[in-house]
Amino acid sequence: MATVNHIPVVLCSVLPAFDFPWRPGLAPALKVIALNEWIKAYAAAKGHVYVDYYSPMKDDRGGLPPALSGDGVHPLPAGYAIMAPLAEAGIEKALK
Repeated sequence: MATVNHIPVVLCSVLPAFDFPWRPGLAPALKVIALNEWIKAYAAAKGHVYVDYYSPMKDDRGGLPPALSGDGVHPLPAGYAIMAPLAEAGIEKALK
């Protein structure tokens, strides 16, 4: 709908998650990587902007580090501080 109406589209990666504390054992880390690869490829194929939050926010396990997230899934203000300029740059790129 956005494309038909000439509205620029910005797609963002899913944040890293090593595990979900409320439902342990689902092993989302590799699934998040695969999903982000699909989103990135889809954005490229459709001419949309892709914003990568994953790479600058992941830790060695493929999750969010404690400094960026209290539960390993949802960002804290420090995480949003990383995300905000990335989102702004993606929007700026899409609007050009």
